[in-house]
Amino acid sequence: MTAVASVPEKPGKVKSFLRLVAIEHSVFALPFAYLSAFVALDRLDTGIHWIDLLLITIAMVSGRTFAMAANRLLDRRIDALNPRTQNRELVTGAVSPRTAWTGAAVSLVVMAVAAGLLNWLCLVLFPLAVIPLVIYPYGKRFTNYPHYILALAQAVAPVGAWLGITGTFAGSGPAWLLGAAVGLWIGGFDIIYACQDVEIDRKIGVHSTPARWGVRNALRISTATHIVTFALFVWFGELVGLGWLWWIGLALTAAAFIYQHVVVAENDLSKVNRAFFTANGFVGIALFLFALLDLILL
Repeated sequence: MTAVASVPEKPGKVKSFLRLVAIEHSVFALPFAYLSAFVALDRLDTGIHWIDLLLITIAMVSGRTFAMAANRLLDRRIDALNPRTQNRELVTGAVSPRTAWTGAAVSLVVMAVAAGLLNWLCLVLFPLAVIPLVIYPYGKRFTNYPHYILALAQAVAPVGAWLGITGTFAGSGPAWLLGAAVGLWIGGFDIIYACQDVEIDRKIGVHSTPARWGVRNALRISTATHIVTFALFVWFGELVGLGWLWWIGLALTAAAFIYQHVVVAENDLSKVNRAFFTANGFVGIALFLFALLDLILL
């Protein structure tokens, strides 16, 4: 009897779209939105606002989904020229531009609705949160520092979560501080991530810090950015009055920072993904959990 070769099942549109926007990477910034929200709740001393936390989650995930879909759509021709990104769904045809635009539009509407259900201030400020999400994909076309546009986009998360809980700018200093730390943290790693594409970026005219200054200097800039990030995390803990559990979380974060800068070297970029995904995911979750325990127990 002749064996019949099995044909791999083609993923559906929804599954392909979720792969396109890397939905699992929401873990990077979402813990810091929760951290900001819980600090705000602790100051209000009114108990847990579960509906508000759900709406913050929806706004965060939908906002990030919109940003990723827009980024992939606007960069699909650039991605087609880069061997590292030639297998992305919009390049291979696994996701059509129409599907991606539809997903982006739906995500934007969901984000707006969630913002409006939180409070009027979040709804009014919603367009300001979207602007850096749209500008970032264009950044690599006109500046050598698009990573800091991404930093600005990511900084919105803790601030938006604070405003979602309180509905006012009054006393929001900790959220802005945490937002700056989160933004620089992710922006610093975007610099490392861009080191993989130095040669092809120079060839096709894509701007980045590594393409402009070289891998060695880019890694130094990233290190300096993360030193500032860590200092801002320390400042945040002092400002909020967090206790020893927070400092344990910070110690683990320092170890993760050191690890990710040690494993990525100018002459060896093979471990960039390990540094980017594993270490970054650990930092967000660890800091949130230790801060939450601190708020609950101390």
